[in-house]
Amino acid sequence: MSVQRKSVQCLSPAGLHRVSYKEWGDPRNPRVLLCVHGVTRVADDFDALAAVMADSYRVICPDIVGRGQSDWLRNPQFYQIPQYVSDMVTLLARLDVETVDWFGTSMGGLIGMGMAALADNPIRKLILNDVGPVLNPAAIARIADYIAQDMRFASFEEGAAYIRMVSASFGPHTEAQWHKLATDVLRQNHEGQWIRHYDLNLSIPIKATTPEMALAGQTALWATYDAIKCQTLVIRGAESDLLSAETALEMQQRGPHAKVVELPGVGHAPTFVQPEQIAIAREFLLS
Repeated sequence: MSVQRKSVQCLSPAGLHRVSYKEWGDPRNPRVLLCVHGVTRVADDFDALAAVMADSYRVICPDIVGRGQSDWLRNPQFYQIPQYVSDMVTLLARLDVETVDWFGTSMGGLIGMGMAALADNPIRKLILNDVGPVLNPAAIARIADYIAQDMRFASFEEGAAYIRMVSASFGPHTEAQWHKLATDVLRQNHEGQWIRHYDLNLSIPIKATTPEMALAGQTALWATYDAIKCQTLVIRGAESDLLSAETALEMQQRGPHAKVVELPGVGHAPTFVQPEQIAIAREFLLS
């Protein structure tokens, strides 16, 4: 199976930056699936999903700017959804495709919502993995604090144990799956310490959000969701502290009238490395 690492140059108000992405499958396949990760995760999260879907799709998995193998922004104030949407527009232009299906986990889902709400957008089908127009303030505060911590570990094993602890809400995984989830996001620095892969300044725009800004943002997110026209699937971890059952129900009743699937025993967010989870996405995308 063909898997390649490529990159595309994107633009922010602070200058140019490079966005790295993995490409699975036949690069001539006009059917494209774009998989976009959560706020502190990476393109490698989708290896299991991409391996299954690459028989039907050209699967594209980017490292959103500030993470993984992508550049960091010179001005961290632009670590926000509009910049990420702009970068994905540039990436889609590089891919030279007419339409795209979108799988977005958490932040990746918000980017997908932003794209799918635009007039003349290319999204045919949209999967929102444990995210919606209402973001629990307590969950956001938890995530912001986690992002900002400058964690350094003396060994990979120590770092992997930490990643497993803070990722417990992902639900049950095998030892091999936990190892990969840690391997994907831990890097060794020049001092031999193990650190996380991303720019700690990602937390700056999140921490600057006031309650008034959050309320205005929620209103804007619902307006964005209501503008979506494509077929939409919402995945909710039954124990999620980010996407409530009430919000998921409302997402069924307005906007694109999404289909909602709830996964028992999982919080924020389902990883889609398990065969039964991958089967849900595959059925929706290929039906």
